[in-house]
Amino acid sequence: MVELDQFKYVLGTYEKPLVEVGIHFDLANKEQRIQELERKMEEPGFWDKPEESQESMKTLKGLKDDVETYRQLKQKYEDIETLIAMGYEENDASLIPEIQAELDEFIDTYEGIRVKTLLSGEYDKDNAIVTLHAGAGGTESCDWAGMLYRMYTRWAEKKGYQVEVLDYLDGDEAGIKSVTFQVNGENAYGYLKSEKGVHRLVRISPFNAAGKRQTSFVSCDVMPDIEENIDIEIRDEDIRVDTYRSSGAGGQHINKTSSAVRITHLPTNIVVQCQNERSQHMNKDKAMQMLKAKLYLMEQQKNAEKLSDIRGEVSDNGWGSQIRSYVLQPYTMVKDHRTNAETGNAEQVLDGGIDHFINAYLKWLTLGKKKEEE
Repeated sequence: MVELDQFKYVLGTYEKPLVEVGIHFDLANKEQRIQELERKMEEPGFWDKPEESQESMKTLKGLKDDVETYRQLKQKYEDIETLIAMGYEENDASLIPEIQAELDEFIDTYEGIRVKTLLSGEYDKDNAIVTLHAGAGGTESCDWAGMLYRMYTRWAEKKGYQVEVLDYLDGDEAGIKSVTFQVNGENAYGYLKSEKGVHRLVRISPFNAAGKRQTSFVSCDVMPDIEENIDIEIRDEDIRVDTYRSSGAGGQHINKTSSAVRITHLPTNIVVQCQNERSQHMNKDKAMQMLKAKLYLMEQQKNAEKLSDIRGEVSDNGWGSQIRSYVLQPYTMVKDHRTNAETGNAEQVLDGGIDHFINAYLKWLTLGKKKEEE
């Protein structure tokens, strides 16, 4: 059958890449690390240091998940080979839908593992701090910021990541003027660094009585949550600390006292805000941590060799640096202007289905690095 011939050919194209991705995934080293950590956990006193033991458990789980995912992928490859052989032997067309479904699942899993091997940046493993700012356009832009915020939280949910709102400012009529949130999970920054830039929406605005198409913009900034101590000196005279009333959908810990903190770094005009912690003191500590991380990244950016690892790419973050367009009328299309990746299923993208664009970006970024090395 022609379909079986096609399945056999497509599966065969993954035979060598499957072996190669296993090598790049460093499975042997991962299995060795698993054994080392399991031995360490059996040592007396291991549980006496909760923070260290918790970090070891987190690392162990990540390693085991990686190894198990690759083993299942290899098993899936062999199962599909068996199904194709059965189809030939029994000349059974009823197996075609099952083989197609299994092959599609295999390819999706393979691509996910392959992309993970591209996360080699210094901060890729860290949590991510994302800030969305609505551009000019009033209520329409605020609504667009709200749509993007939902898109990222839906994506995080599907990844099993936790989202913590750090700062939130409602739009006057709808949506969000600005929001800063932290995405906690392995490689969160490595994935989300692809989203830094300006996102453009084209649609017939529900807020426009004339029913005309309207274009609106939202800027997205992404930085890693650098947990280790950063050797950055911030003088008291270089910052202005303002307090204000917390507001917005920050969860149960958002209160209405003046506990929210805004810190402005006067020499650079960098502004960071936090309102989600339980006290003004904790909000200030978190805001200072964010400021230190931003200043540290600015220092790192002076080194061109590290720029692409930290910020994703060399680009202007002004309103002209549009990285992606989302067209909802008169047709539906989402297109990334850096990688040319696109899809007509805008609804799926806005429901958190952005892995296609993230994966394309990481491949594009890696290809760019290779060209620079040549």
